Amino acid sequence: MPSHPSTTPSEIGPQPPSIHYRSVSDDNDQPFSPGQLRIDEAYLVPDFEQAEQLIAQGVNSARVAISKKASVGDHDPGYSQVAGKLELVPATPFTFDESIVVVLPTYNERANLEALITVIGRYLVTDIVIVDDNSPDGTGELADQLSTRHNHVHVIHRPRKEGLGPAYLAGFQWALQRPYQRIIEMDCDFSHAPWDLPRLVHRSYTSDLVIGSRYVPGGGTENWNARRRFVSRCGNAYVSFFLGSIIQDWTGGFRCYRRELLENMSLSTVQAKGYIFQVELAWRAVQLRAKVSELPIRFSDRVIGQSKLGWPSLIEGLIEVPKMFFRGSAHR
Repeated sequence: MPSHPSTTPSEIGPQPPSIHYRSVSDDNDQPFSPGQLRIDEAYLVPDFEQAEQLIAQGVNSARVAISKKASVGDHDPGYSQVAGKLELVPATPFTFDESIVVVLPTYNERANLEALITVIGRYLVTDIVIVDDNSPDGTGELADQLSTRHNHVHVIHRPRKEGLGPAYLAGFQWALQRPYQRIIEMDCDFSHAPWDLPRLVHRSYTSDLVIGSRYVPGGGTENWNARRRFVSRCGNAYVSFFLGSIIQDWTGGFRCYRRELLENMSLSTVQAKGYIFQVELAWRAVQLRAKVSELPIRFSDRVIGQSKLGWPSLIEGLIEVPKMFFRGSAHR
């Protein structure tokens, strides 16, 4: 299980001026209404539950410090900031009782991989399994180098690019052969914020599947153009037309699964290859009457590299979603 050393604030570059905290407690008689924060300000809350209340009201999760002490007072909670960055960095990564692995599928992600591995380690004690589809840019070779330097990093090499679904399935099957209790999926391009990982794991204590959602209160997208927003909204509306609105963000790919749910999903029969894979697994969770929870996140468009979403994935979605509905109806 994870044995990597934590990253201390002194190891992450020059620090900006000290952070000024606005303490928020659930002891207040009046509902708390968040205001505008300066760049050197952040909210300090006593627990994850209070953090979620703030984030649902529109507060950026990067500016919420969760106290690791008994109570919120005038103490320094030990967070810092990477110079020039918005997000807070805890003095030590969050540790949970359950064993965790993050599955990272990669194809031509050499420019992002090492940085993401480093940042994940600042927020969460977890193992990481990289699933590389024989990337021509050398991502697989870099993954091997990282695995030799870090005991918590593992690599699966696949002979060719077959789509997002098969890559995740390979990672899930690898994880289920080992005693992990929480299996997380996320993109390798920083679209999913690493500082939200502890939130996903914490919510999984009361849910079988936690989806980082763009379309619940507090969620959203950043740096997307109008066309990208339109396609995403239409895609989710199309899925909801057939499968219902029990889930708001069917296509979201930032997730935490409880082991037992994946074991009950008959993963060997999953048919989706592209991004519609996310819909198929969410639909299977619904069919199994699993408890699905959506956690608001801010999805940011990639800065380095090219999006893998293309017409084949869109066409697959148009065809496969109705099939899922009729297959589900046949088994009722």
